[in-house]
Order: sequence, then structure tokens, then C-alpha cells
Amino acid sequence: MSNPVDEQFEALIEKYAELLTGDDSPEMIAKVKKWALYNQIHKTMPALAGHWNQSHPEGKADIRKLFEEIRDLNAALKAKKEANAES
Repeated sequence: MSNPVDEQFEALIEKYAELLTGDDSPEMIAKVKKWALYNQIHKTMPALAGHWNQSHPEGKADIRKLFEEIRDLNAALKAKKEANAES
């Protein structure tokens, strides 16, 4: 039996992914979870993030690509909303 809070939290993350990127697919939700957690670690424990980056340069490159992908999707979504608002 699933915990209702778990289901509600998953729905929150799904909506966050949709509002952030315009995509609520399971793949994008997983990417947003990874992005959000790494972002929080980087902000609250920069030494830990720095150590991990040094120890895992290939992982650092993948995280950078993920950040760029989410940034680009968010920028495209904002541009689309602005274009629709002007119409």
C-alpha cells in the first residue's frame, strides 16, 4: 500500500517538472529530481559538491549537461509563454 504523502509529493514533483521544463514525462521527472538534489547539495554543502566533482569528473560533466538542458528547456518555455501572451 502506498503512502498518500508519497503520492502527493510525486504529484508535486511532476507538476514542478512540467512548470520548469514543459515536460512531465517520467524521464524528465527523474532528471529534475537529480537536478534539484544536486543544486541543493551545491548550495548547502559546496565542499561536498566540489569533492564529488573532483572525484568524478565524468559525473560532473553529465551534471553540467543536465543543468544546461534544464536551463535551455526553461528558457524555451518562458519564450513560448511570452510569445503567446503577446498574441
